[in-house]
Amino acid sequence: MVIKMGYKIIRFLLKPIFKLYYNPKIENMEVIPREGPIIVCGHHKHLFDQCLPIMATPRVLCYMAKKEYFDNKKIAWFFKMAGCIPVDRSKKDEHATSSALAVLNDGRAIGIFPEGTRNALKDERIKELYDFLKIETIMPYKKFRKQIKKSNPKNSQIMLLEQLYHDKKIKFKDFQANVIKPDPYLISLRDKKVISADTYERSILLPLKFGTVSMAKKTNATIVPFGIVGNYTFRSKDLKAKFGEPFKVGDMDLEEANEKLFQAIKDLSCED
Repeated sequence: MVIKMGYKIIRFLLKPIFKLYYNPKIENMEVIPREGPIIVCGHHKHLFDQCLPIMATPRVLCYMAKKEYFDNKKIAWFFKMAGCIPVDRSKKDEHATSSALAVLNDGRAIGIFPEGTRNALKDERIKELYDFLKIETIMPYKKFRKQIKKSNPKNSQIMLLEQLYHDKKIKFKDFQANVIKPDPYLISLRDKKVISADTYERSILLPLKFGTVSMAKKTNATIVPFGIVGNYTFRSKDLKAKFGEPFKVGDMDLEEANEKLFQAIKDLSCED
């Protein structure tokens, strides 16, 4: 009851601020079940991604969040008040899993990002690429970092470029020239059949962890996939969350269910 009250207070206060600042659009929110155990899950591109599902349903969404948030005394109170479940990402966190299962077995809702982390470049990764690709011959680090942050390429697509370079399917200069905006280049490689359509599509997301479908199968919870397109800018003209058709794992094995979830999130997260 305390968590529910805290969550509703936070949602009441922050929802209008978030909506006013980012101007997001939400599509198909009516598919989110109003009762019964559900897992709302999508890809992870920005720190505020969880705000969009929270706006889309009046239900309390207990988000699974990295434990580092709870270690910080300045912000831990917020995540506890919001009913978040701390997850230790350095190991298989059985305690976090059992907490999430308890929420679902109680007929409630959790939110999760099945990729496990944001599909974006962190500062240490940006510096690693800057050094490896010898970008100092083209531009200073601060300019490179600024351009990377602005274009926000998917780490999964950078990883594919790395693999293609190591497999000698692209040249070093091609990797160097397309690291800031890899997607158009990967599309051109797909069209030239250097990579398959499936390889390109799988570069859109990081591989999904099996926790989501495993918990859904154990609790008979409904999975509600979503995707986010657009940018988190002031009064954004393109920021949008799209919810897909809910489904249950049922008799599917975990591989099949995870693939279904991957395809759903991938399709929902592609630009129109």
